[in-house]
Amino acid sequence: MSQAKLLMIVGDYAEDYETMVPFQALQMVGHKVDAVCPGKKAGQSIRTAIHDFEGDQTYSEKRGHNFTLNATFAEVRPEEYDGLVLPGGRAPEYLRLDEKVLGIIRHFAEEEKPIAAVCHAAQLLAAARVLKGRKVSAYPACAPEVELAGGTYVPVEMTAAVVDRNLVTAPAWPAHPAWLGKFLTVLEEHAGAMAEAAVAAR
Repeated sequence: MSQAKLLMIVGDYAEDYETMVPFQALQMVGHKVDAVCPGKKAGQSIRTAIHDFEGDQTYSEKRGHNFTLNATFAEVRPEEYDGLVLPGGRAPEYLRLDEKVLGIIRHFAEEEKPIAAVCHAAQLLAAARVLKGRKVSAYPACAPEVELAGGTYVPVEMTAAVVDRNLVTAPAWPAHPAWLGKFLTVLEEHAGAMAEAAVAAR
């Protein structure tokens, strides 16, 4: 598997597992992951939240870890990245108000670069207006936002993920094995297509 340079956008009270696990797992298989947050620099941290499913009508929320950022948001140049990772949690609710965040998401969507979004990250995709005609999984409570943004919400098991071209989505952190596995496949396919295009352009 060729190394990819990936951008992860997080914010305070991003979901703990949906931040920590992809950040570590994607590096474990050889990719470079830059984790950034608007208004913060490399070395600073965000607070995460743990969302759990304990039999209530919605998820419960507990304080998570401090997650240290390894890159500076103000220095991000999206054209330098091969893929985008968007964790869920509470952060997407307010991150979608940041026009630079939305512009970055649009760049990846317009360039058909791989995007992995889980749970409430669908709020970011909807706000960036990149869901028209796309099949998307998300936390079920985000289904109306997906549909209002012109996407098709796909109800799947909490352990499943949905792929629509460059977009890999899942309902919540129990889907990590499927979500990350499918994202790695899409990354590899994208890298192959880029390599072929480079050869053809010579």
